[in-house]
Amino acid sequence: MSSHRAVFGARFAAGFSRLWLVGGYLFLYLPMLTLIIYSFNQSPLPTKWGGFTLEWYGKLAHDSEILSGLWLSVKIAFMSACLSVVFGTLAAFALVKYKRFFGRTLFSGMVNAPLVMPEVIQGLSLLLMLVSIQKAIGFPERGLMTILLGHLMMGLAYASVVIAARLQDLNPQLEEAAMDLGAKPWQVFYLVTLPMISQSLVSAWLLTFSLSLDDVVVSAFLSGPGSTTMPLVIFSRARLGLNPSVNAVATVIIVVVAVCVTVASILVARAERRRAAEISAAQRDMS
Repeated sequence: MSSHRAVFGARFAAGFSRLWLVGGYLFLYLPMLTLIIYSFNQSPLPTKWGGFTLEWYGKLAHDSEILSGLWLSVKIAFMSACLSVVFGTLAAFALVKYKRFFGRTLFSGMVNAPLVMPEVIQGLSLLLMLVSIQKAIGFPERGLMTILLGHLMMGLAYASVVIAARLQDLNPQLEEAAMDLGAKPWQVFYLVTLPMISQSLVSAWLLTFSLSLDDVVVSAFLSGPGSTTMPLVIFSRARLGLNPSVNAVATVIIVVVAVCVTVASILVARAERRRAAEISAAQRDMS
C-alpha cells in the first residue's frame, strides 16, 4: 500500500486531473476551432488550406436555402425553448411540491420518457399521430407547427429535469414564511419561488434552444414542403460534399451562441450576488 501511495500521490493526482481536463476541452472545442479556421479557407476543399478569404461569408449572404433554413430553425428553437420552460416549470413544480396525487407515477414516466426513448421512435410516432389528426380534422399541416410540437416534447423533458433539480434544493421555510405573512400561493410562486429558480430557468432555456436548433432526426420526420430547417439543409448537402459556406454559417452560430451564453451567465451571476446580498442584509436587520 505504501508503494502505491508513493506513486499515485497528491502531485500525480493533480497533474493527471489537469491533463484530463485539458484533454477533455481539446476534444470538445478543437473541432469547433478547426471549423472556424476553415471557414476562412480560400480553397473549396475542406482538407486543403488555400489562403485566407472572406469569400464564403459573402456567398453565405446570398445563399437563400441556408438563410431560410437558419431563420426557420431559430424561430422554432425560440418558441420551443420558451414553451419548454413554461411547461417544464409546471411539470417540475407538480412533481416536486406535490408528492402524492392520482396518476403521479404515470405523469412522471410520461414527462421523462423522451429522455430515454430513441429520437427515431419519437419522430415516427409523432408523424403517425399528426398525420392521423390531419386526415381527421385537416390540421396541422406538416411544417413549422409539427416540428415545433416534436421539439417541445423533447424540450419539456429536459427542462423539467433541470428545473426540478433546482426546486428540490430550495429551502421550503422561505415559502412557508411568505405564506405566514399573508401571501397567496400564486404570490409565493411569483415573488419567492420564481426568482430563486431563475438561474435554472435560464439554463433550461439555453439547453432546450440548443437541442432544438441542431435537431435532425425529429425534424426529418415532421418537416414538410417549404419547411426545411438548417440542420436538414446541411445534412442533405453533406451527402454531395460540403463547401466552406457551411463552415461560415456554423461559425456565425457559434459566435452568436457564445456571446449570448456569456452575457446570460454574467447577468445571472450578478442577479445571484445581488439576491445573496439582499438576503444577508435582511438577516442582519432581523438579528
